[in-house]
Amino acid sequence: MGGCLQKVNYGDSQEVETTTIEFGSTDLQKIAVDMTDSMLNSSKIAEIIRDNHPILFVESIKNKTAEHIDTESITDSISTRLLQSKKFRFVDMTRMDAVHDQLNFQKNSILVNNSTATQFGEMVSAQYMLYGNLSSINKRTSNDENVYYKMTMRLIDLESGMIEWADETEIRKKQSKSLFGW
Repeated sequence: MGGCLQKVNYGDSQEVETTTIEFGSTDLQKIAVDMTDSMLNSSKIAEIIRDNHPILFVESIKNKTAEHIDTESITDSISTRLLQSKKFRFVDMTRMDAVHDQLNFQKNSILVNNSTATQFGEMVSAQYMLYGNLSSINKRTSNDENVYYKMTMRLIDLESGMIEWADETEIRKKQSKSLFGW
């Protein structure tokens, strides 16, 4: 039985990964940290959260790049960081179908005690929506490949329609052709 043995080790998830031209975990973490820090350090956000903990709905980040990028992971990281800040409360619109199914089960099932069933119409609604886009520009020459990523996010007041906060963060990567090819 021949072959090569491969050694597998656990790595630090916060450590900078091997840099490639493609979008990776370090890029995801940088974007999540940059955007949440910007939002939490904003004077407008400080004003909004001064007397209460507003309710947010975080829309899934839109992938406007040519790559397959798991923007749900970016959305999850941003939501988690904001929730852990204890400055906001959240509603999760991505799970409303499952919530609706559960409420229907509680209301219509003979297995559930009506006095303990959650009632329809008791949910709170979001006051703000956080949304954003991840875009990229790729440039290639005979010797180099450049990729520029830009993450843009906005917070909108759902009652007034006013954008209360917006920011963007950027990542630029350059890959140079070696003498032996890419």
